[in-house]
This record gives sequence, structure tokens and C-alpha cells, in this order.
Amino acid sequence: MHSRLSVHSVTFLGTPFAEQHSMWSALGLTRLSLIDSQLGEPGLVPLIEQHGYSVDTVYHLFESGDRLSRVIENAAALGTRVVYMLTGGRGELDWGQAAERFCAAVAPCLREAEHAGVALAIENASALYADIHIAHTLRDTITLAEMAGVGVCIDLFHCWAEADLGGLVERALPRTLQIQLSDYVLGDRALPARAVPGDGTIPIEPFLRQVLAGGYSHGFDLELIGPRIEAEGRFEAVRRGCEMVSTMLKRLGV
Repeated sequence: MHSRLSVHSVTFLGTPFAEQHSMWSALGLTRLSLIDSQLGEPGLVPLIEQHGYSVDTVYHLFESGDRLSRVIENAAALGTRVVYMLTGGRGELDWGQAAERFCAAVAPCLREAEHAGVALAIENASALYADIHIAHTLRDTITLAEMAGVGVCIDLFHCWAEADLGGLVERALPRTLQIQLSDYVLGDRALPARAVPGDGTIPIEPFLRQVLAGGYSHGFDLELIGPRIEAEGRFEAVRRGCEMVSTMLKRLGV
């Protein structure tokens, strides 16, 4: 399996760490993509130390600076590279007001994260998550990241159909710290409707070609959830996805 791949822990949500480790080991994965609630799991540190895993990213739903500070501290203790976030919802605010509120709230944590050696980022996510996020296009995500002084996590599933995707990716790349991959089968309405890379219509390999040519040097995280994944079986879906993306990366000379 390609060394730059990880599998988002939400893919195996509800599975004990020991069982997840068995899957990671069988897949040949060494990078971990965790959820902040997992950082306190008693078996996590011994697992990382014993098997030489690196914690590439930790997902966090932003609610307050105090809570983010605790996540930064716990993530830093594990040598985590990036904490990436959903921003929290806007409530009764318009987008600009909500963006300013987020920037002000996260600002005190920027120096703390830098001191701890942990980068902060935000990702793009569907407007279906408007109750917990305000950046629903890659364009808005880049704008907010530039305002807040944080990085970007590109979830290709949520932006592949945007106008001028190539231009947006070029703009995002200098601050892109993680990339998430999955596929979409046209006409699938069974949310969250993600598919194994290679099974759908998203132009994953051309996207990979662009980001690699643009100097992207970090990981690729597979986030595989939804009815298609469950029907096939999580492990089998992940195995096929990792093999497909590994093949793409090798074809691209990585």
C-alpha cells in the first residue's frame, strides 16, 4: 500500500482500536486519521508506540477556543501533524458575520498550535452540514482559511463539480495540508453517497496529477462511508480504494 495513504477513522466508526489496528496492519497503512474523541482512548498511545504509526490528522468540530486548545494539546502529545475542523454553524448570522466570529474565536489558538508543532486547517463540506459548518464550497473554504490564517483540507467529494476547480485547487495548494478522496456514482441519492475510488465519475487521477505537479507533498485520506460502503463491507471497500489510489499514484510517478 502506498505510504502516503490513510483511512479516516469515521470509516470504521464504532470498531474497537484493536480491530482497527488489525485492519490497518492488513492494509499496510502507517498513517492514522483520527477523530478528536479517540485521543483519550487508553489503548491508543501503546498502539502507536508499539507499531510505529504516525498520526497524520485529527478531525475536530470547533465549538470554542478552550476546547480546541485541549485538542491541540492532546494531538501534540501524539505527534499529530494537522488538526482540521468544521467551523460550527452560523445560527442567525450571515456568512460574513459567521466567518468573522470563527476567525476571532480561533485566533488565540493559532500561536498555541504553532508552538505545539500542530497545524490547523478547515475543510469544505456539503451545505447538508450547515448546522455545524459554514464553508460549503472550496472557494468559500479558501476565503475563510485566508481570513483565519489556517490551512485547507480539500475533500474532493464535496467540490469536484465546482466551476473552475483547477483554478481553485491552484489557489488552495499553498495552504493545503490534507486531501480526502472518495468517489461518486451519478444518480446515487442514498446519502452520504460515497463510493470507492474508481467506481464513480469523479476525475480523481487528473486531480492527483494537478496537486502533485503543484508541489503537494502530504497525505491522501480515504473517507469511505455510506450505503455502498456498508453493502460491500467496510474492509473490502477500503482495500479496493487503497489499491486503486495506490495504483494511480504509482502511475503518476509517486
